[in-house]
Amino acid sequence: MSASATFDLTSAIAADLPFLRRYARALTGSQDSGDRYAAATLESILIEDTPVREASTPRIGLFHCFHRVWASAGAPLETDDDILAKRAQVHMAGLTPNSREALLLHAIEGFDRPAIAEIMDHDEAEVQSLLDAAIREMEASVTGKVMVIEDEAIIAMDIVDIVGQIGHKVTGVARTHREAVELAARERPDLILSDIQLADDSSGIEAVNDILAQFEDIPVIFITAFPERLLTGDKPEPAFLITKPFSEEQVRSAVSQAMFFASTETLHA
Repeated sequence: MSASATFDLTSAIAADLPFLRRYARALTGSQDSGDRYAAATLESILIEDTPVREASTPRIGLFHCFHRVWASAGAPLETDDDILAKRAQVHMAGLTPNSREALLLHAIEGFDRPAIAEIMDHDEAEVQSLLDAAIREMEASVTGKVMVIEDEAIIAMDIVDIVGQIGHKVTGVARTHREAVELAARERPDLILSDIQLADDSSGIEAVNDILAQFEDIPVIFITAFPERLLTGDKPEPAFLITKPFSEEQVRSAVSQAMFFASTETLHA
């Protein structure tokens, strides 16, 4: 193998690693747990990189290697003594196996069905069946109150509409840091969906952290045009991210996923 080929593969993996970390975190509901699986994936590639090299693309190969590690571990969630994580396990028990994985790969990471089939070692018909099951089962399993922090009116209206369609109640929309903290104080949400930059140049991250100082264990989905900038390896970092511009399918998937977990990890602004 030439040095240039090795460099090209390393560069490709480095470029896609933030997105693997995003996927792993959404799958496990935890920054630490997701990153451990991502690290284990890199270790497996260092030992044997043939699966990545033989894949249709390096990105598909990277996610395929992750799934080999994930499947070998039994696709667990963190349990320990965490009551909230155990609740997520209860929800998981009622879902079709591998359905969450397929939904996240498609809706959040943007893989098409042939790519998901290659990543998960399924055929395309199986992938379609898993996607259908995931949407049906996840959206029916958990409902709650969602707070939206978004300063662009049209985007906020889209989010509110999507969240309402899948059965959640929207407590309100906040455009600034102050409005967000006040809204949360009036009605505690079960989930926060927050932009990063707000109308008065305040930080959505700061607003979320102030809210979580009052209420623990509220999952948060951050919205950003540059998710890789929030997955730098520094801690703490978010467990759930949506990329702008987003699709309805991405929002539905992320909200359903985040509702499985009643804890979140946020950023220091």
